[in-house]
Amino acid sequence: MTEKVVLDSEDFSRTLRRIAHEVVEKTGDERIAMVGIHRRGAVIAKRLRELVEELADAPVPLGDLDISFYRDDLTLRSEQPEVHDTHIDFPIDGITVVLVDDVLYTGRTVRAAIDSLFDYGRPQRVQLAVLADRGHRELPFRADYVGKNFPTARSERVNVRIEEIDGTDEVTISEHAEVHT
Repeated sequence: MTEKVVLDSEDFSRTLRRIAHEVVEKTGDERIAMVGIHRRGAVIAKRLRELVEELADAPVPLGDLDISFYRDDLTLRSEQPEVHDTHIDFPIDGITVVLVDDVLYTGRTVRAAIDSLFDYGRPQRVQLAVLADRGHRELPFRADYVGKNFPTARSERVNVRIEEIDGTDEVTISEHAEVHT
């Protein structure tokens, strides 16, 4: 399987800095929190939070969500989901929550994440930040903050690798059988 690197480590870092600037510009004085979707979205949210705090010179609560049991394909999967703890130890009522994920594809992960998030309260609004948007939406979601758009074929896969999990920061595109996420 051949892979094409579409974001290297330097591009990755620059992209996160740009997203952080956009978050600060669009949210202004609003109270915000970053909530990442496990696994890679949670790590990206942590990095974005650090950048936003630095730019805004204000603390930003950080949380992470496990959406395993909110997925609409849970009964269709042959393997058991890898379950992580959810950590949202701050009130989300009345604040702007920036939901963070690595790749936006069909929109089903976002739907599951929003369902999960609302079990913790009622935010004033929810925004979506993604490192990569590959298209092929099945549900009507659009990201507020997009690192990079990668028009792909359904037979391709966008692979996000991050230092904390994979030992490197990069985004690649490879040929792969169709996967619904």
